[in-house]
Amino acid sequence: MSYYCGVDIGASSAKLAILDENRRTVGSAVRRSGVDYAATAENCLAEALAEAEVSRDELAGVVSTGYGRDNVPFATGKMTEIACHGKGAHDHFQEAITVIDIGAQDCKMIHLDDAGRRTSFKMNRKCAAGTGSFLEEIALRLDLPVQELNGLAEKSTKELSLGSFCTVFAATEILAKIRAGEKVEDIVRGAFRSVAKRVLEMDVVTGGLVMTGGVVAHNPCLVQIVSELFGRPIRVPPDAQLMGARGAALFALES
Repeated sequence: MSYYCGVDIGASSAKLAILDENRRTVGSAVRRSGVDYAATAENCLAEALAEAEVSRDELAGVVSTGYGRDNVPFATGKMTEIACHGKGAHDHFQEAITVIDIGAQDCKMIHLDDAGRRTSFKMNRKCAAGTGSFLEEIALRLDLPVQELNGLAEKSTKELSLGSFCTVFAATEILAKIRAGEKVEDIVRGAFRSVAKRVLEMDVVTGGLVMTGGVVAHNPCLVQIVSELFGRPIRVPPDAQLMGARGAALFALES
């Protein structure tokens, strides 16, 4: 049996997946990227190898991707995050799809045909609005762990609109909402809706709609809001946060 590894070093989290030659995920790891990407990649590899019960010598190929793809010393190749997220998602849903991946620093919309070929893509890089960083800033302003945002948003009974998409101005607007007596859960849901609106503005959707990434994996309420705004169902793969790493491992396998 041969094994293949994909490493996705994002601005916030590092993800690693090990696949066997039958394309099954046998080991994985997710950690904060930190400031030493090379060390984080090594730690993720050790963790995933232990889970898979595979030795390092059994890896037939390693492909890196993401923001820190140049900082993975054991990689034998590298690919863009657009290519890897598309590859991973299409491996789950083998049809024409639009993939929306919400990361810490950017949001990607990737269009794929039924053969998995990329036809076009859009990225939001102008500011943190519409990304995980926006939600982290909201959590900071509300003095909440970011992990609690989804649960609060699901309790909301009011459609509260945050008029500003800008992360900096939104923080000021949130303080005004608090002074006005608005409930925290309504403010959080309003923040989710703000992210969803920014995604809606990026591009039109063709084919089936799929969402991936850590923000999506941990915030199903956000997926629901995006689905409502686009007016169509959304599918989320079971390993949504690992999609870039899985795509990179698939490139290693196929090369």
